[in-house]
Formats: sequence, C-alpha cells, structure tokens
Amino acid sequence: MAGISHSPAPDSDTATEVFVAYRNLLFTVAYEMLGSAADAEDVLQETWLKWTGVDLAQVRDRRAYLVRITTRQALTRMRTLGRRKESYVGAWLPEPLTTVADVAEDVELAESVSMAMLLVLETLSPTERAVFVLRDVFAVDYEEIADAVGKSAAAVRQIAHRARGHVSARRPRGPASPDEARRALEAFRRAVDTGDLQSLLDILAPDVVLIGDGGGQAQAVPNPVVGAAKVGRLLAAGAWRVPEIGTLAPASVNGHPALVLWRGDEVDTVVAVRIDDGLVTGLYGVRNPEKLSRIRSETVLSR
Repeated sequence: MAGISHSPAPDSDTATEVFVAYRNLLFTVAYEMLGSAADAEDVLQETWLKWTGVDLAQVRDRRAYLVRITTRQALTRMRTLGRRKESYVGAWLPEPLTTVADVAEDVELAESVSMAMLLVLETLSPTERAVFVLRDVFAVDYEEIADAVGKSAAAVRQIAHRARGHVSARRPRGPASPDEARRALEAFRRAVDTGDLQSLLDILAPDVVLIGDGGGQAQAVPNPVVGAAKVGRLLAAGAWRVPEIGTLAPASVNGHPALVLWRGDEVDTVVAVRIDDGLVTGLYGVRNPEKLSRIRSETVLSR
C-alpha cells in the first residue's frame, strides 16, 4: 500500500505537476467506472482537493495513491449516479467521447471504453466494476485494489474472477478491426441515407439491438428495439435520416468508428455501433444534449 501522512501539505507546484502527469489516466479510470464524463470530471476535482492535503514525501507510489483516491471518490459517486439512473427518462447510455487516434491503437483500452463494453460494465455491482476496471484494464495490484475498495486481497481476487466471467460472457464475440468497422459503418450509412430496407437487413445481425437515449430532452425510442426486421423497418422509415440542413459525418467515438449527425452547427445524435463478425449487432444513438458536449473536442484517454 502507498504510505501516507496528512501532516504538512506538499509543495503546490510539485503536487500540481504530479496530478497533471496522471490526469488523463485518472479521468479514464473514473470514466470507465461511471460512464459519464461530467461525473468523471467531478471525481477528478474531488481527487485534486484531497491530493493537495497530502504530504508527497510520505507517498511511496504516487500513481497508485492517486488511483486509490479516484477509485474511492468514483465509488461514492456511483451510488448517486445509480439513484439518478432510476429516475432517468427512457434508456440510459454512457456519455460518448470523441477520442484521439492513440486510443484506437491501444486495442485493449479501446475495447474497455467502447459503448458496448461500458454497457456490459453497467451490469456489474459498483465494487465488481471497480475491481474489474482496475485489474483487467489498468493492471493494478490486488493489494492496491483491496486498499481502494475496502476489501481483503483474497476477496478482491474472488470479485475479479466473478466479474471477469460475467464480462467475458457478454463482451463482443468477434471484435471488428478498424477497417472492418469502417466498411460496415459506411454500408450502414448508405443504407440509412437511401432507406433501402434490404441493404439494411444485409448489414444487420439477426439479434441486433437498437438503443436510443434522449433523456427526456430529445425524441428517442423509449425502449430497446431488438431484431433485424424491427430495427431495419425503423431505420428505413427515417430514424436518423439526415435532414436537409444536416450532415452524417464519420467520427472516432470511444475509440471506435461512429457517426455523428449534425444539424447545422449543432450535434443532434451520436450513433455508436457494435460490430461482431462483420455485422452490426448494436446501435447506440445518444441524443440527450447534456451528453453531447464532448463531441466537439477530442478527449485523451490513457492507461
């Protein structure tokens, strides 16, 4: 465990330099635990405030200690977020991020922050999610995780095993390469533009799921739509059709190819896609304007 003393505060310049050096990592940890960039930023603010009261001379592993603070703050926030989701209007989707090219190049990181994986992580308990993220994504030692989540190392190993099995049963079956994903996405875009039902059916998997998130502030399908026939008919009927004043542009969202529907200068919808074995198995349309602020600029994620 990282030794610590709360006696004199560290030199502010040094504290700032250390925090800035690990900021992208800490944001990524918080975002993967919460699925919300806004809440992750709040967690980082809380982490910073606690960090400024620490004596750096007593900290043996600064990265580990900062991750520990961030994890504890994120776990606390997850309880509030859980209550907020219970009263959320319609389906809830993670907040999409426009990511830099480096994220896609780190295959494991890109998978861990994909919309599909973040939805899988939503099915875990808060402690399971924290343990899985810290161990399987960031390779944090079991002892450090135990200190962060308030469990014994032996208990953390059991939690990690359980969470890993749960995630493995639900993760993408045959993740597409970036080129495969772009080709499938372009075929999907053309089919949506033309409203050609057969072209849509050719690219949709039989068990495809479409989820829309309007948050009560924008129109979206109220419940998930399952099956190629139902999803195809909905899309052919004009869902996500580009308006005269709009454009449907490719983007890198959460480390994967996606589409962004722009109406003039405003982001209308972010469409993230899950592709397995060359077919679209998941369509995630985020329309809640409160979740679209980060699409205009790139977010740096790191491990």
